[in-house]
Amino acid sequence: MCRWAAWSGAPVFLETIVTRPAHSLIAQSRAATECKAGTNGDGFGIAWYGEPEAPGLFRDVRPAWSDPNIEHLCRMIRSRMFLAHVRAATGTATSIENCHPFIQGRWSFMHNGQVGGMDAFRKNVDMAIPEALYHARRGTTDSEALFLIACGFGLDADPVGAVARATRYLENLSREAGATPHMRLTACWSDGARLFAARHASDDYAPSLYFRRCDDGYLVVSEPLDDLADDWLPVAPGDCLIVENGQHRFVPFLCPATKKGRANAA
Repeated sequence: MCRWAAWSGAPVFLETIVTRPAHSLIAQSRAATECKAGTNGDGFGIAWYGEPEAPGLFRDVRPAWSDPNIEHLCRMIRSRMFLAHVRAATGTATSIENCHPFIQGRWSFMHNGQVGGMDAFRKNVDMAIPEALYHARRGTTDSEALFLIACGFGLDADPVGAVARATRYLENLSREAGATPHMRLTACWSDGARLFAARHASDDYAPSLYFRRCDDGYLVVSEPLDDLADDWLPVAPGDCLIVENGQHRFVPFLCPATKKGRANAA
């Protein structure tokens, strides 16, 4: 599994979230506490928004803790909206093309989770990507495919519904293949003005997802960046958090397959 963090609000330097906190994203790449893979060393990436509509993007295949470029970038880049991700590969190659976030037009997208048994229906997944977008399929991950399928399902017009439909489509393919877990997902995506973060699983074990309202914006993370537990609020399975114009709200994403509890295990 992977770890990720996102910011929406007043412009801040990336180091405020990515490198400086006690349990920063870089620290989580070495020692995550709320996922099965304690180490997330299969690549790193940041997408950030400035004056151009399309986001900037930096990705590297090296472990985040050993890449000297990250510290320099995070000290110098200031942004009102950014998505950062450290990767733990789940069956696909360790390559730059497979590092998150992924971008398409003004959209950026990152994901933590898995689609059970995807090797058995990979061809069907790729065929669901619209021909006009298939040139953007650079890697081999389920995450990139989910994003591009969502783009084809109308991400511009319906940002939550498009990702939900893409998620359900892949989950149904997994059900047909008989592989479990069919779907475990936290995903985060943005068009530079709005930030979306969803949590879903086909079983009781939805990956962890938290947010915090700060004085000047919102933090959305896989796991807290510090020990101030009361400051971090969990996003419930089946919900999508939307941050827009300095406010937040929840809308339904996908109903969990079971209502027996809300596990935080990844």
